[in-house]
Amino acid sequence: MKKSIFAVCDLEASYACNLMDYLNEKKMTPFEVQAFTNVESLQKFAREHEIEILLISTRAMCNEIRELPVNRTIILSEGEQLQDLEEYPFVYKYQSSDQLLSEVMEFYAADHPRLDIPGSVRKTKIYGIYSPIGRTRKTSFALALGEILAETKQVLYLNFEEFSGFEELFDMKYRADISDLIYFARQKEGGLIYRLNSMVQTFHELQYIPPALSPADIRDVSGREWIDFLQEVIAFCDYDIIILDLSEQMDEMFQILQLCDRIYTPVQDDLISRAKLVQYEKLMKMLELEEVLEKTRKIKLPVQPLQKENGDLTQQLVWGEMGNYVRRLLWEEE
Repeated sequence: MKKSIFAVCDLEASYACNLMDYLNEKKMTPFEVQAFTNVESLQKFAREHEIEILLISTRAMCNEIRELPVNRTIILSEGEQLQDLEEYPFVYKYQSSDQLLSEVMEFYAADHPRLDIPGSVRKTKIYGIYSPIGRTRKTSFALALGEILAETKQVLYLNFEEFSGFEELFDMKYRADISDLIYFARQKEGGLIYRLNSMVQTFHELQYIPPALSPADIRDVSGREWIDFLQEVIAFCDYDIIILDLSEQMDEMFQILQLCDRIYTPVQDDLISRAKLVQYEKLMKMLELEEVLEKTRKIKLPVQPLQKENGDLTQQLVWGEMGNYVRRLLWEEE
């Protein structure tokens, strides 16, 4: 199946082309993105192709555009209020591309909950990060791994810890998180991927969905719901790798580990940590989950202190001891 057309039209050529490049780089929206810098070229294109979404600046909007067979038109506003365009939803032009796309996809998902979208033909790998031992720096490892893999691949990072601390760590305030996405999926109205597109954030090239704010939101989701969610993301998004930063709070976590193509288990050398690991491995064998152990690589991670005053936290990881460790690990595995 061909992808639907997401058209961007702005008389400011650099803006239109830069936004198109950004949307194409994300590669997780089920659209082919086209940019136009004048009305005439847009009209010509629309006569030969069906446009699903048109994102158009107020200066480019005109009666000729109104007559085009576009399924959803959204106005790029510079802050002005134009009464003759009140029938269309507005998004503010000069905001972050992440936020702009989020608002566009929210408008679109509300109108098209059941639209069929083509499935991805890409084989997505799932990397699980899990340890029965506490305080092993597994999230630092997961973020460094994700950032480094995202330099050459399309990567989605999902954090399932009780307390991720992301809002404090990264000075962010999230409008929605993964628990909202699961709630939407429970409504079974379709269009989950459009909702996902409206929530995805980025650390440089690494894409992620904001973690749940409350531990209860994680515990309230069944293992079957997590698995269905992951399978839908794999089916309809063009990710090469999904990284799962796992927690014991997840229902049926061992079944989720079975889905993983690769599992990294950070370990420690002290007596208590070794005892916990032995107990975990015994349980895996009792449950006849030896395949989980076979896919597992035990790793001892370096200690790398992070300081907010030193700037970007994920880049501190990428270019510090943790990043060096991850690069050596990936090189050995290749």
